[in-house]
Amino acid sequence: MAWQGKLLGGVLGFFGGGPIGALLGAAVGHQFDAHAERRQAASQIPMGNPFEVQQAFFQTTFEVMGHLAKADGRVSPEEIRAARAVMQEMRLNERDVERAIGFFTDGKRPDYALESRLSGLRRLAGGRADLMRTFVLIQLKAALSGGGLYAAARAVMQRICATLGVSAFEYIQLEAILRMQRAAGATEAGAAARASGQRIVQAYQVLGIERTASDAEVRQAYRRLMSQNHPDKLVAKGLPESMMRVAQERTAQIRAAYETIRDSRGLR
Repeated sequence: MAWQGKLLGGVLGFFGGGPIGALLGAAVGHQFDAHAERRQAASQIPMGNPFEVQQAFFQTTFEVMGHLAKADGRVSPEEIRAARAVMQEMRLNERDVERAIGFFTDGKRPDYALESRLSGLRRLAGGRADLMRTFVLIQLKAALSGGGLYAAARAVMQRICATLGVSAFEYIQLEAILRMQRAAGATEAGAAARASGQRIVQAYQVLGIERTASDAEVRQAYRRLMSQNHPDKLVAKGLPESMMRVAQERTAQIRAAYETIRDSRGLR
């Protein structure tokens, strides 16, 4: 958690005042990080039965996905295909697909209690930040695949993050991970050169560090994130096994980000 304020502070500072602004923004963000770390340490609560957590995570995932898709008043064919793609990616069996569709439909109801459902999941999961980030990552991936985050959907996403305790800083990191996935698919020669520089910028965002970080800090950030996001650990804490692939993709992108930075620095 100790990287988030520096990351956002650096990003905002860079756009507001170039490299010097980035350094000043990061310094201010460091103070936020110290406070956030103390606050999280004091807010840990016991986690419920892992099986119950898995069931609640699965149900709430598709309910919220439906609610997010209906944010502008209608669900587009692209959003339906995106939800189906998530189900396919998770390799759900026929029964679980039917359950997921039913939950997706429930989430579209105008009286769906978003905050109440999310708060219940967070309590049951013991407020585990890694599970909450994975939940947001799944929603973000579906939303972007379904046509992007328009204004109404962004407002819902902000409510989701606020209720689950996922900060704006963590959200930036998750979005950077998804952007790296998309950038990896670039094939045009002209775009490849431009994408190379962009991938390096995104790689630092994924690891939550600045380009001025030392080699030791790069390695430390990488090891910390790999430990926090290990798929087996997440499943043990309540992530449904059907959603393990999402966690595996995340660790793959963290590894890819590290390799990108390592190659750019000539590290071994």
